[in-house]
Amino acid sequence: MRFDFALPTNISSLTGIANAFFNSLKFHSLALSNMPQLSAVIITYNEERNIGRCLDSLEGVVDDVVVVDSFSTDNTIQICESKGARVVSHAFKGHIEQKNWAITQAKYPNILSLDADEALGDELRKSIIALKQNWEFDGYRMNRLSNYCGHWIKHGGWYPDTKLRLWDSRKGQWGGNNPHDKFELFDPLAQTGKLKGDILHYSYYTRQEHVERTIKYGEIGAKALKAQNISVKWWKKWLNPPFKFFRNYVLKLGFLDGADGLYIARQAMIETRIKYS
Repeated sequence: MRFDFALPTNISSLTGIANAFFNSLKFHSLALSNMPQLSAVIITYNEERNIGRCLDSLEGVVDDVVVVDSFSTDNTIQICESKGARVVSHAFKGHIEQKNWAITQAKYPNILSLDADEALGDELRKSIIALKQNWEFDGYRMNRLSNYCGHWIKHGGWYPDTKLRLWDSRKGQWGGNNPHDKFELFDPLAQTGKLKGDILHYSYYTRQEHVERTIKYGEIGAKALKAQNISVKWWKKWLNPPFKFFRNYVLKLGFLDGADGLYIARQAMIETRIKYS
């Protein structure tokens, strides 16, 4: 069998082919170098039950993982280190304070923030990987789907529960009121995009955990109000808690989640009462 190849004999033709080849390599290399690198930042305290799942969901998505731990006494640190995460210990002074400090430990300015009891869903993983080749906005929002005692909750204000969790850390900081923190961009005209897919939030494994967290969060909220010298009107103390229940259970269709929806709305009411009292 015979093959005939038409090879250029002109030196300038060979030079042109070589230049085109090396230019294509240069363009490909430049495109890769312009892809933003991402740091995942997580704060922990005694999260051995959740942290492994969280870290596994980040594999192949981010370029750096830093865990800021407030001196866990369980196996949290060992699990993090076994999965290749950098662990930094730092005293906890509040959710907002801890998360803002944690940002300073990241290698890259573009940050993906997760809580230890959260993980990226498969569709969201794909969205973030694709985003790294076409970063357009100052930050990106994503839905959060919560699992409550083994059931996914899709009403009552718990879904879509959209969060700004991927952003350029040079353009904002954590704010809000402890323990309900949120990332806020400095520029009110900053543009954010929306990613497909969900953060999977494993909120409570038992109702007893929910009761304990309700009391804890209510007390943290009360301290935050006091620290800001915010006086609560008497009518807020009496009207806000039942309205919180009505909003979540009726207006936001919490009743469609059955007994779980009723219990969740009830605990939201109790947390509000504790905070204002």
